[in-house]
Amino acid sequence: MKSLRQIAILLPFLGLVACGDSSGPSISTVTRVDSSSQAATPAPSKKKIGFVMKTLTNPFFIEMEKGARRAEQTLNIELIVKTAAQETSIEQQIQIVEDLIAAKVDAIVIAPGDSELLVPVLKKAGDAGIKLVNIDNRLDANALQKAGAPAIPFISVDNDKAAFNSARFIAASAAPGTQAAILEGIRTADNARQRMEGAKRAFAESKGVKLVASESANWKIDEGYRVTKQIFDQHPDIKLLFAANDMMALGALKFLQETKRSQVRVAAYDALDEAVAEVKAGRLAVTVDQQAAEQGFQGVMLAVRLLQGESVPALMLIDTRLITAANTK
Repeated sequence: MKSLRQIAILLPFLGLVACGDSSGPSISTVTRVDSSSQAATPAPSKKKIGFVMKTLTNPFFIEMEKGARRAEQTLNIELIVKTAAQETSIEQQIQIVEDLIAAKVDAIVIAPGDSELLVPVLKKAGDAGIKLVNIDNRLDANALQKAGAPAIPFISVDNDKAAFNSARFIAASAAPGTQAAILEGIRTADNARQRMEGAKRAFAESKGVKLVASESANWKIDEGYRVTKQIFDQHPDIKLLFAANDMMALGALKFLQETKRSQVRVAAYDALDEAVAEVKAGRLAVTVDQQAAEQGFQGVMLAVRLLQGESVPALMLIDTRLITAANTK
């Protein structure tokens, strides 16, 4: 009787391991897994790409991030977006790159605040096997060579040409002797230099225009206001003003409105929403759309191509267009 009771107790448990029993409950037939022999294959990890911009206080870079995020969704990568506090916060941008090196990202796409000072840390990143893409502001070729770093693929626009077209737009009908001024960006930034040179060339080729001042306002709206005031204190008869970005132009416009200088024609660069609104209102003559989102998108796309072992172009230029009252209606 004892052995019969033991068999009766065991029968339900034996039924649990009957693989083909269609009448039994639908449960797993494995009660214990040997993890060493049946470990699940892990999903492939996403590539990590650091996306480093100058700041998010300028709406231009907000648009640039939108383009980069679009690429992130398209390519199924992990995008790590980092920005400095201001466009002049170069040391902070250097530390951001150091942090990305420590995080062992696969690639870095960077819009450097300075064309030379970022070179050493980017050389360090390249030596660590991190793929690099340069967007917006070009790294200095001589600085790269001196550091022993290879050339880095660059995506931007023809800043000289676009600034030339912007400044020429306001100078086209200038009377002889018309005075002009330029608000420059950060002077150690290659794109600031190119925009300044393009504007100077436009004014020089306009026979009626005399350039009387060219000063840096470091891309900032408050400095745009302050430097414009200083320039007009010294040259009150200026009638043409080119600002190398919209932020400085908006600061300049504030000063010009406060001092009732509505006759001054202002040209700008970036096509921020605020600047386009000023164009529509007739207070800003022209600005340049350099497709910030497209630069961000193409920067990330190029980084992924590098990670896939593809050869990529050394230079990719994005189209620009002038935004005027005629095409904003």
